[in-house]
Amino acid sequence: MLQRLEWTVIRRLDGLLQGDHRTLMRGSGLDLADLREYQHHDDVRHIDWNVTARLQQPHVRVFTEDREMAAWFLLDLSPSVDFGSGAQRKSELLLGFVAVLARLISRHGNRVGAVQYGALGQAQVDAVLPARGGRAQVLRLMQLVRKGVAASSTPSRHNGVTRLADLLRSATHAVRQRSTVFVVSDFISEPGWEKPLGELARRHDVVAVRLLDPLELNLPDLGLVTVRDAETGEQMLVDTHDSGFRQRFARIAAQREAQLRESLTRAGVDTLELATDDDLAEAILRFVDLRRRRSALRAGQPLPSHMAR
Repeated sequence: MLQRLEWTVIRRLDGLLQGDHRTLMRGSGLDLADLREYQHHDDVRHIDWNVTARLQQPHVRVFTEDREMAAWFLLDLSPSVDFGSGAQRKSELLLGFVAVLARLISRHGNRVGAVQYGALGQAQVDAVLPARGGRAQVLRLMQLVRKGVAASSTPSRHNGVTRLADLLRSATHAVRQRSTVFVVSDFISEPGWEKPLGELARRHDVVAVRLLDPLELNLPDLGLVTVRDAETGEQMLVDTHDSGFRQRFARIAAQREAQLRESLTRAGVDTLELATDDDLAEAILRFVDLRRRRSALRAGQPLPSHMAR
């Protein structure tokens, strides 16, 4: 699979990123490079209070990023991720995303690691892969995730309610040094994950990679169908021919979307949305473009003309 992705996706991204692989990750910023006046989009944690008091004007420290960085993947393979209405399931999309990102990151001397949750049918962390570098580490990571995806699709597996907060809290112990942390999940979970996500974002550069399927947002007219809650196993017969039912479904889904996006924004994380019908390379390029914009705003630099539109 990795060889196929290298030919179909990674080589394509290599040509389009044009040296911007580092945009995928941000270093821990240990080396002080300069001081400048505070601007609206700056991180308040970088304010130099001594200089601010002396000059009577807020100033921030500007850092150079570390050459060697670590990326961690927090992987939600709970029952709801084993769903897809088209050619691929959300779990398969997760596997492809992790393989591509891990290879891109590790090729530039960085380390990758993972914490996997829910793959064995229990609402708990079931595997931790310490961060290491090299192609062999990417293959180990892919083997771990492929086994998890295979296990998650087993019909007889125990269904349980997802507690995403448990996965996020586990990262506190697994990820010791400042890293880029990709939380890959559909965020269908018991409430309570927002606070640990915000706490994680205060220590690390956190990216929420939200998996979704078009059918979760809008129901087509399919007549009478049986729907099943993957988390609880509950089944229900619904009439999708009823336009009123479809409209109510779309309205509730839109409300959930708005609440989820608001929660992610409050937590202070960047978000990449990946749909099962997405082109993976295009989605990653959209994310890189977002990161470039954020970096330019934080640094107080004008946006390039092609990004300012």
